[in-house]
Amino acid sequence: MPPRLLVVGLGNLPHPNTRHSIGHVIIDVLAAQFGIHRSINRSVGGFKGCSNVLSFLDDIVSLTLFKPKLLMNIAGPSVKSTLHNTVKLPASMVVIHDSLDHKVKVLSVKLEGSANGHNGVWSVIDTLGANADFYHFRIGIGRDHAIDRANYMLPDMPLDRLLHWNGIGLDRVCHELRRITSRNQTI
Repeated sequence: MPPRLLVVGLGNLPHPNTRHSIGHVIIDVLAAQFGIHRSINRSVGGFKGCSNVLSFLDDIVSLTLFKPKLLMNIAGPSVKSTLHNTVKLPASMVVIHDSLDHKVKVLSVKLEGSANGHNGVWSVIDTLGANADFYHFRIGIGRDHAIDRANYMLPDMPLDRLLHWNGIGLDRVCHELRRITSRNQTI
């Protein structure tokens, strides 16, 4: 059986192309990169797709991508349900979300840890309880102190400007996913 990895992107469906929904955007980019079709899965409350992909280790990896349908701040139960229906182990799950505390283009990767004030991550941690040892991919969106946080995080943006990734960032995300998959194979 190939190693399995669940990648969850936090965001808000009513605000799809915003800094705050960068987790959803990254899931969409990964789905396009790996040709993974996602559809609404009512049992888990979101858009889910899974495929065996030849990528990370020049080996087959069972990759599940998930975008919760619920608003980010209450997405924890959907994420927990998807976790239990796929990889089972939180250490085989990556949660991608925005971070005001990191500069634009910065990807911070951490296993376990706190929500750092992010309500969507707090919802996941709170729902998983003591088993919240998943990987956090904090995508830096920067911060403009001259304007209100909501006015900075929620305006629609052109996708190319929103991502600022154009290859290099996506390569970094895939590199980190490869490292996690490699680590999990040796456990």
